[in-house]
Amino acid sequence: MTTATLSEIASGADELSVWPASTTRLPHGGIAVGGVSLAEIADRFDTPAYVLDEGEVRARCRTYRDAFPDAEVLYAAKAFLSRAMAHRIAEEGLGLDVCSAGELELAVTAGFPPERILLHGNAKSPHDIDTALRLGVGRIVIDSPSEIARLAAAIGPTGHQKVLVRVVPGISAGGHEKIRTGTDGQKFGLSLTDGSAQHAITRILGRPPLELVGLHCHIGSQITDVKPYVCALRRMVGLMARVRDTHGITLPELDMGGGHGIAYRPGEPALDLTTLARRLRAELAASCAAAGLAVPRLAVEPGRAIVGPAGVALYRILAVKRTGEQTFVAVDGGMSDNPRPALYGARYAPRLIGRHSTAEPRTATVVGRHCEAGDILAADVELPGDIHPGDLLAVPAAGAYQQSMASGYNMVGRPPVVAVDDGAARLLVRRETLDDFRRRDIGD
Repeated sequence: MTTATLSEIASGADELSVWPASTTRLPHGGIAVGGVSLAEIADRFDTPAYVLDEGEVRARCRTYRDAFPDAEVLYAAKAFLSRAMAHRIAEEGLGLDVCSAGELELAVTAGFPPERILLHGNAKSPHDIDTALRLGVGRIVIDSPSEIARLAAAIGPTGHQKVLVRVVPGISAGGHEKIRTGTDGQKFGLSLTDGSAQHAITRILGRPPLELVGLHCHIGSQITDVKPYVCALRRMVGLMARVRDTHGITLPELDMGGGHGIAYRPGEPALDLTTLARRLRAELAASCAAAGLAVPRLAVEPGRAIVGPAGVALYRILAVKRTGEQTFVAVDGGMSDNPRPALYGARYAPRLIGRHSTAEPRTATVVGRHCEAGDILAADVELPGDIHPGDLLAVPAAGAYQQSMASGYNMVGRPPVVAVDDGAARLLVRRETLDDFRRRDIGD
């Protein structure tokens, strides 16, 4: 069987530009990722299914390590976490950013070093805090004034915990208003503008169990422009200088968060990682020099940018309906396995796989099987005019915020996650079944 790599394809290469680097074309319209035919995965594991290219994950981890050689890179587990993912992140030398006791327990029980884990959360439960202290998490990010006393009390007078303060720097950035977290008036962090951040820092310094080691900010998600990060960093260094002047303390760490944007469709912009790293390093050095500060250790928290392009979602078409001039292509998944289009208006580029079509393209809307008019996976996309029930669709850039945000709506069951690497496929997360729903339901 002959294949062609992406670099060898002269025509139509842009169509696959948002797919994993290992993607190859097969005869008769097939596509392989990680050396495994996606049609074969659909036959073996059924659909819908998530496919994760582990080689792509590793390569992206190494790209971050190369771009930020002197910084701490923490993978944002909320994008996608499993035991195997925790192993890959640990092997590649990255830290881990978690948001709950569940993510923390899974990572540590999989063998991830707890001292390389940072705990986030705007409303940490007592269970979250107790678990973090019990397992010895490396850093806890304080997000609200009430956490200061609660955390200090949980640690006890003889205990010790390193903490960061999450600061809202007053920067608006992100692909959608619901994921812009750097401005005042939303639930995260402590404001730089109204003095909340400075007041929290003073209170933390008065609590001996808490060791303030740095500041943290996260300005949003799916950001493709470097400038907001540079502006936020400049403001964070300004606050570090004020902490030095007020309290006589030089903070050694500065975490600039994540939110690094990727392309979901060919031709869309993505954050230029090389430019980001160069600009952040330059601005950090210049701002610290101007303030007479020692340069703190930088940290970044990529999630989507590591796992998003490594994933592909597979669906089988159940129905094709033409209503007037509109064509609806209904698949066997939907908003229960990818809520992002409904939540954020996210746009994807589905592709027919498994057979070659010579039919003229037709504009269609790919919809899910759920009882919601808003259950749309991809609106107004070009698909072959002869597409029919039984065909397979593959959706690239599906690795982030799909499995992790999947729900039990309509009791359809969450899809499996199948890893591919070097010509082999294996199950990472099994499909959720009716038996799983039954076991949880313990009523009459």
